[in-house]
Amino acid sequence: NPHQRVLTWTTFNRTSRSTVWYGTERLNKVAYGDHGTLFTDGGPEKRSMYIHRVYLNDLEPNTTYKYHVGSELGWSELFLFRTFPDGYQWSPRFAVYGDLGNDNAQAMGRLQMEAQNGQYDFVWHLGDFAYNLEDDNAKVGDEFMRQIEPIAAYVPYLVTPGNHEEAYNFSNYDNRFTMHSNTGNEAISNFFWSQNIGPVHLISISTEFYYFPKWYGALQLDNQFRWLEADLEKANRPENRARQPWIIVGGHRPFYVNTYIDRKLQTAFEELFWRTGVDIYMAGHEHIFDLSYPVYREQVKGKSFANPAATIYIISGSAGCIANISEFSAWPPPYTAKVSGEYGFSSMTVINATTIHFQQINHEQAFFEVVHDMYITKEKHGPYH
Repeated sequence: NPHQRVLTWTTFNRTSRSTVWYGTERLNKVAYGDHGTLFTDGGPEKRSMYIHRVYLNDLEPNTTYKYHVGSELGWSELFLFRTFPDGYQWSPRFAVYGDLGNDNAQAMGRLQMEAQNGQYDFVWHLGDFAYNLEDDNAKVGDEFMRQIEPIAAYVPYLVTPGNHEEAYNFSNYDNRFTMHSNTGNEAISNFFWSQNIGPVHLISISTEFYYFPKWYGALQLDNQFRWLEADLEKANRPENRARQPWIIVGGHRPFYVNTYIDRKLQTAFEELFWRTGVDIYMAGHEHIFDLSYPVYREQVKGKSFANPAATIYIISGSAGCIANISEFSAWPPPYTAKVSGEYGFSSMTVINATTIHFQQINHEQAFFEVVHDMYITKEKHGPYH
């Protein structure tokens, strides 16, 4: 929403009020929340903290604001952000990656620099944070939030849950972040959400519902699928597709990988993606960059990214974690277009209704290199059948 931001931060003390001072030239406007929501980690020490959320609702589009957050007990340093342009005819730029931790966080420095330099309108982290948010009684999670602050305090930090967030019913993940859908009346949901951003309809789903039945049974699977089906069908209506022609879905786990196919996810979602014309599915989990040709039911629908005839599957899971790079096959299946074993992240610019510019950026020991550069072009969006 070009007129709104939500700011989220943590304190270890209860405050009388959560406060944000903000403005364009000076800090002359104020917004309040309550005293914060108490969150107690599930570890042995049962450490507690307060999660503060404040909504700024009167923002001007395409405008830079300064702000700081705090209370009578103290204030953060000064940050800034720029709101989105109004409408849908602009070109959002975003970084996307999964699997970024505290240690061996190869891409962190460059992401911090480029976010503060205004090179992205938002970033999207596709699961697996910190390794792990709950470790050492959630102190690892605290450190990770400090490490991403130079990114997330400047541009919206969109999140998707991964398998490494599973502990204590995903409670560290669910409490530390704030995601919403701007496409309907859904309440706050860090597990599945959708956003209209310029010419993109962006959707996040939880693939972990399929892998952690002790927390989520058939009811949550059904809830998410019904929500996703309704969201995609709405997004695919001609009047909505005219405004947001690109539909990009993200989840932590991939369907099509250089070395295997995730049959659970393929069975759950592939037909829905086919009949609603999902353009791209983004994932992490495997610590590689892996790009598929347009593919449906394991059949390649042409080896061109001009007017692709099926969903394109992209894995960007090598931002940096302690598990190092995943193995991949030197004899890939037919649906694999490109695979790379270097650390890095993806950069995407949705130029307009017909063109996306995609780059995979290598980051090996401060060495920057574009390992894959391509344009996805599409003259007509909609169902593939």
